[in-house]
Amino acid sequence: MKKIDIHTHLIGNICGIGSEGELTPIGKGKAIYASGKVIQLIPEQYGDKELTPEVLLSVLKEHEVEYTVCLQGNYAGFQNYYTYEASKKYPDKIIPAATYDPFFRNKDKIITHLFDELKIKVIKMEVSNGSGLMANHPTVDLNGSVMQEVYQMAQAHNLLFFIDIGRPGNNCYQVDAVVSVAKKFKNINFVICHLTAPQHEQMHILKENMQKLNLPNVYFDIASLPNNTKQPYPFYEAQEYIRTALDIVGKNKILWGSDFPAAMNYTSYENSYKYIEESSLFSTEEKKSILYDNAACLLKGYMK
Repeated sequence: MKKIDIHTHLIGNICGIGSEGELTPIGKGKAIYASGKVIQLIPEQYGDKELTPEVLLSVLKEHEVEYTVCLQGNYAGFQNYYTYEASKKYPDKIIPAATYDPFFRNKDKIITHLFDELKIKVIKMEVSNGSGLMANHPTVDLNGSVMQEVYQMAQAHNLLFFIDIGRPGNNCYQVDAVVSVAKKFKNINFVICHLTAPQHEQMHILKENMQKLNLPNVYFDIASLPNNTKQPYPFYEAQEYIRTALDIVGKNKILWGSDFPAAMNYTSYENSYKYIEESSLFSTEEKKSILYDNAACLLKGYMK
């Protein structure tokens, strides 16, 4: 079955800043926070201290994935130019996303460079309090003045807008604010990462979110859904979450993504899509929509 991976990452150098301080590479795919916490950021088979476009493309080729969107993940540090260079080298395989901190004093210069000069057409804002905007800033109102400037910029540049609002129960998890933003900025297509990140036994939260966010310009990627539910393959709870989302928002709004490479510390790349292909909960048409058709349709307007 044809596939487009809507959610991957490249890492030229690990330079993240999170709630536990700066993140420093220590080899074999591991990194250490200033707090002393060590994480396996990159599965060892994919890289030592970096994740190159060549490694990513070899994985895509092995699994017959047509192309991918490379997003920014604050946990690894901003990789804007590294991702852009990869997209110039492999324009038919990589669509780059860029990001920035809206508190940067010279953000106007950054915006000009990323979106006017480099002409990147996708923005990814990670606002989580673990490794996103609210990890090292006070709580930010996602419908407040700081973020309103970001949405206005995205609208002016006709950008596809990915947003990761973190996990339920945290100050970053502002679903109602996102609903208001999506209704106000009707010309922006929003992709909410991780299907709003429901955890184990949080079907009630997912249903409420899908009902609120069932809007014409809101889409959802399902990257890392198996990781968040913490269930073994074939990820039955993740399947049920997807089934529920399909029933509420329709088959054209759900997009497959792997969250490569970090998510592959939990499951294999193959299993990140195989649980959908082999599921009895989805029709063949729904599987095609999730794995390929929806992304192809959405991304058509943002290809260089």
